[in-house]
Parts: sequence; C-alpha cells; structure tokens
Amino acid sequence: MKDPMNDSVLDILIYLFENYLDTEDEPQPSRDHLRDELESAGFAESGIDRALEWLEGLAAESAPVGDAEARSFRVFSGYEQERLGVEVRGYLLHLENIGILTTQQRELVIDRLLALEAEETDIEQVKWVVLMVLFSQPGQEQAYQRMEDLVFEGQSGALH
Repeated sequence: MKDPMNDSVLDILIYLFENYLDTEDEPQPSRDHLRDELESAGFAESGIDRALEWLEGLAAESAPVGDAEARSFRVFSGYEQERLGVEVRGYLLHLENIGILTTQQRELVIDRLLALEAEETDIEQVKWVVLMVLFSQPGQEQAYQRMEDLVFEGQSGALH
C-alpha cells in the first residue's frame, strides 16, 4: 500500500511541472507564488513543503552533464535496492543504455527518487523524475524530448 502523502508530493511536483516549470514564456515563479498557487489548488501544506524542498534539492544537486559516452558500473546499496525495485533499476539502466541519461544524471535521478521517500517506486514515478531532471539541465533538449515521448505517448514508437 502506498503512502498517500508520498503520492501527493509527486502529484504536486507533476502539477508544478505541467503548469509552471515547463514554460518558456515567462520567468519562473517565486517559491511564495508557487506555495500560494498550490494552496489555492487544494494541496496540503505538508505536501507543498516537501515538494518545494524536493525542487530545491534538484537545483542544489544538479550534476554536470559530463561525457555521455562515459560508462560506469553501478552497484546499488541495500537501502537503494529496498526502495528501488528490480524493475526500476532495470529501467534506469535502459534509459542510460539508450542515451537518455548519462551516468551523472542517473545518479541525480536516483537521489531525487529516494528523496520522494515513497514506500514503493514505480516506472511512472521514474519517468516523471527523469523528465524533471533533464528539464533542469541546460543542453538536454534532445534527451528531454525523447523522455517526454516516453512519458506522454508510451514506449511504442519512441525508441527508434
């Protein structure tokens, strides 16, 4: 059974991403403006605080893009294995193998997935977190577009 508070944090992040962060028309709104908008949209204050902290963590942890060709072998700790099941770890490896994520971005995605503090992490959560990580990094338009296709259209036809 999933913790409703964790679901609401991801729901808040998706709401923010779709309504505020994925726009190029205007400067990004302030934290206070986002808080006011989220409260008026009906989100709980505790979830709002956690979602805004998550976004601050994303900005603080933004990894350099680095060499997309560099490969590393990733060993997941016991804690990471508990929180990120086999399917999630396999999907992250898949995204890295097809060139959507670099090794540095993979680490940032893992960090942000763990920061959600969800009892279970599923592929849909991974897709949204990857999308947010790619969006937060300059020069990742192509990878972002490929991931956006996976999020909104499913995998059929997106992996050429």
